[in-house]
Amino acid sequence: MGPNVTGAQREESVRPLHLRPYALLWVFLGGVCGTALRYWFEKMWPATGAAWPWGTFAVNLTGAFILGALLETLTLLGPDGGWRQRARLFVGTGICGAFTTYSAFALEISTLARNGFAGLGVGYALVSITAGLAAAMAGIAAAAAVLGRYSGGSA
Repeated sequence: MGPNVTGAQREESVRPLHLRPYALLWVFLGGVCGTALRYWFEKMWPATGAAWPWGTFAVNLTGAFILGALLETLTLLGPDGGWRQRARLFVGTGICGAFTTYSAFALEISTLARNGFAGLGVGYALVSITAGLAAAMAGIAAAAAVLGRYSGGSA
């Protein structure tokens, strides 16, 4: 580090990211936004325990696509620092972390099974996982295409 680096800057550079106040603030602010979005989706399509849980399904697929696109974009644009790191913390960890939900996914599978819809629960689990992976891959491909890095398989 150069001679103009202060003690606070030196301490900040060695402190793990999850212990830096600015990082926690970005995650918190994103989490507030993601929670509000998720609440809206769940109000639009509430789970009944007797049918496909469309709200959680839509939330998880949308979140997987956004996270795939975000991380691919940030990776292609450069190292994880500065505005890219703040975008990852705010959108990726904060918004997508609060927006998507594994706990509701697991609860809905359990509720479907408990209510006599075990086959639907298993189908929901398998389709959600498969479609989530496909959504993340689609997000990655979309980001690569938008950034002009995808040319039909040859980089």
